Amino acid sequence: MTRVSIVVPAKNEAENLRQWLPRLVDLDCYDELIVVDDGSTDATASVAKEYGAKVLRHEQSMGNGASIKHGFREATSDWVLFMDGDGQHRPEDIPHFLEAMRESKADMVVGARDSGGQASKGRHLANAFYNRFASLLTESKVEDLTSGFRIVKADKFREFLSLLPNKFSYPTTSTMAFFRSGYSVKYIPVEVKKRTGKSHIHPLKDGARFLIIIFKVATLYSPLKVFVPIAVVLFLLGLVRYLYTYIAMGTFTNMSALLMVSAVQVFLVGLVSEQITNLMYKK
Repeated sequence: MTRVSIVVPAKNEAENLRQWLPRLVDLDCYDELIVVDDGSTDATASVAKEYGAKVLRHEQSMGNGASIKHGFREATSDWVLFMDGDGQHRPEDIPHFLEAMRESKADMVVGARDSGGQASKGRHLANAFYNRFASLLTESKVEDLTSGFRIVKADKFREFLSLLPNKFSYPTTSTMAFFRSGYSVKYIPVEVKKRTGKSHIHPLKDGARFLIIIFKVATLYSPLKVFVPIAVVLFLLGLVRYLYTYIAMGTFTNMSALLMVSAVQVFLVGLVSEQITNLMYKK
């Protein structure tokens, strides 16, 4: 019988844990529950212990990714399921994850949210772009790149533990790593509780985060698929500029040289990144 561990990163989620942990316990579908208290200042740890969880404590907040890694290292089961502590994920969906793992024999099963489960319209549009971009890179349909509700085979996930960031986007990193290594990823639809209250999205902060995730997706999977088109565009712009100035003025301008040199530099950066990526996934 396959053993299942559940890892829940939580920070100041005492009230939410009180609401959904009893429903999880009633399901009786897991062997081990681990709650990682990421520097909470409320009763998160004591509430988790009330419901039989093994509590791992961070004295100061280290981030969602760090909590995921800490919890995974302590897990002892063949399969490990990750879910958020804020009550957004429904314990009642867990049996569907287990059934999908058994029937499909996938290495990872991810809960795909619909538009109603997104924090805001802006976040929904950003996630839709992530999914589309990742699908183009992998040539497979990526239904939800950033969903934190997922179950993995522990031996496969352990291979990429060092790649996971401490703060955000562990779902993005793990998904692309699985695709890059040829492991099977399956998506199942899940209902999530829509976040309430005012959106906390900030144009500058979240715009920078958006760009970081895009570059991370690209470099984790196939850097050349991103860098080569950029290099080609720059080179063509430089060539067109050269032809125009040569015909019109009979000269070769600095701008043409800059565009062409930039094209070569971008290509070389992509080539080096591709080699580093290959080394990262080499057994």
